[in-house]
Amino acid sequence: MQSWFITGTDTDVGKTYVGSLLMRSVVLRGKSVIGYKPVSAGCEWINGEWVNDDAQQYQKLSSIGVCLKEVNPIAFEPPIAPHIAAKKAGQTITVEQLMQGYHALARYKPDVLITEGAGGWQLPLGNQCFMPALPVNCNMQVIMVVGLRLGCLNHALLTAQAIKASGATLAGWIGNTLSPDMPYKNENITTLTDILGSPLAIVPFATPLSDEALSSLTQSLFAKE
Repeated sequence: MQSWFITGTDTDVGKTYVGSLLMRSVVLRGKSVIGYKPVSAGCEWINGEWVNDDAQQYQKLSSIGVCLKEVNPIAFEPPIAPHIAAKKAGQTITVEQLMQGYHALARYKPDVLITEGAGGWQLPLGNQCFMPALPVNCNMQVIMVVGLRLGCLNHALLTAQAIKASGATLAGWIGNTLSPDMPYKNENITTLTDILGSPLAIVPFATPLSDEALSSLTQSLFAKE
């Protein structure tokens, strides 16, 4: 099983969108995939459970049938930092909980298990615990989503530095175009490429990818097997 962890250079950089593209790419390559969103904040109470849009997307795109609670075991109503939401709810988030959810999905034996973090890389979980403990302890390959906008160079380089310092492996980065008119977009991509290496992909703004482009999205990741 390949295990990929999707992180971002900030919140709202398109982690779930990119994760969805990766899941579709895996299926197009004839492999099975499950999506895992261990912690979410920003949910609606539907049919007796908290439903997060991102987690629901991962559940729908999983090629192996899993329930929403398995995809997203820890969910909070307010769209705020998860550790703050947990404190308001009188709960505690632990790395052990996140790992239990991960191993429960791994028992389905998908070819690829894709986990999405929350916010940026160094997300606090509370009690001096941080989200990177999950990908590090579970030996996940990290895919960094870079939101292409002003400030992305600093955010991307600091995030990449933190990933490597944690002991995790940065498998690659994906640039996600957040607006149609980013000034000097190509120059920013060139700078990141010179320092971080070639991106796995540059996702265009509001433009669906063809099946061919989707399939090639994970080509280099599978080539590392």
